[in-house]
Amino acid sequence: MKKYDYIIAGSGLFGAVFAHEAVKKGKKVLVLERRGHIGGNIYDFTDEHGIHVHMYGPHIFHTKIERVWQYVTKYCEFADYNLVCGSVIDGKCVPTAFDFKSIDIFFPDEAAEIKEHIKKIYGAQKSASILDMLDSDDEYIKKFAQFLYDKDYALYTAKQWGIEPNKVDKQVFKRVPILFSYDSKYFDDPHQGIPVNGYTELIKNLLNHKNILVTTGIEALDHLKIIENRILIDGKAEDVDVVYTGTIDELFECKFGELPYRSLRFEWIYEDKESFQDMPVVAYPQAQGFTRITEYKKLPYQNVKGTSYAVEYPLPYKPKEHNEPYYPVLTDNSCQLYEKYAKLADGIENLIYCGRLADFKYYNMDLAVYRALCVIDNID
Repeated sequence: MKKYDYIIAGSGLFGAVFAHEAVKKGKKVLVLERRGHIGGNIYDFTDEHGIHVHMYGPHIFHTKIERVWQYVTKYCEFADYNLVCGSVIDGKCVPTAFDFKSIDIFFPDEAAEIKEHIKKIYGAQKSASILDMLDSDDEYIKKFAQFLYDKDYALYTAKQWGIEPNKVDKQVFKRVPILFSYDSKYFDDPHQGIPVNGYTELIKNLLNHKNILVTTGIEALDHLKIIENRILIDGKAEDVDVVYTGTIDELFECKFGELPYRSLRFEWIYEDKESFQDMPVVAYPQAQGFTRITEYKKLPYQNVKGTSYAVEYPLPYKPKEHNEPYYPVLTDNSCQLYEKYAKLADGIENLIYCGRLADFKYYNMDLAVYRALCVIDNID
């Protein structure tokens, strides 16, 4: 009898959901996690000041996919939470997603005209992307959109991705639409929330099974080697499938060159004060170096003394510097390079590659869960 049916590299959302569903089908699973904790980038914990924080940046679960919402709420309790962010432009903190409040604040003398033109052009439409509005022939709409693009979108994008905004995949700009109302909610999904006891509890519950062995501090790539069309485990051709959720170029020793991923550096600060900023997550597009600050006692509100917040500094992912990959940098060139690696991966008999890093896609959490469920659906 073989020891494991699957070896999963990574204990983030995809890996945890896959493992959980695999054992329900009678499989045995080994999870290799290179960090000292489970959960990947959704790992959270209570800091020394009694404030619950997200170690790798703020995470709010939101989805339009009913199956996904029913799934995650089965394994931990969620509290309803509708995120309202902010952006500091010309010294003024305005709610985001941008909406009619932004027009009132930055164009007080023309606010009525701009809103009237938006209603005339877009009708009952609730929102539009910044790119759609920039392409408008209406001078009022274009003026408002150009202001937001120049003061926020372009500056933030250049810092976040480290490249010129016009080279970034257009889907990135569509992630934060402009709302045609006074409803500043960042997401419009019908299901939105944060686990009452944290995302780490969700991952623990998914991995809590006698047929799942989880190891931390183990770099899967140190034990995997591709020879012809199979992945060997510690140099041996084992009868086991490998589920790989890491950076796909590193799996193939970057034979075609490195795929671009972005990393983050966090500066953690505690202050003995009730509040640091008006909203839990505030972007600073015009600031030098950093992109946003997250004040965790407001995510959601925690009745504790003092406040802990994290300042985010984006930077390139460099494996030799031991920083963490967070986001694939989607450009025409990087997507073409990824296709070369995907073609190689498709030819490996005992490999399943999935997740934000291996699929080279900017998945939100709900799509990572959905991807795992869809993959396991097709496995006997």
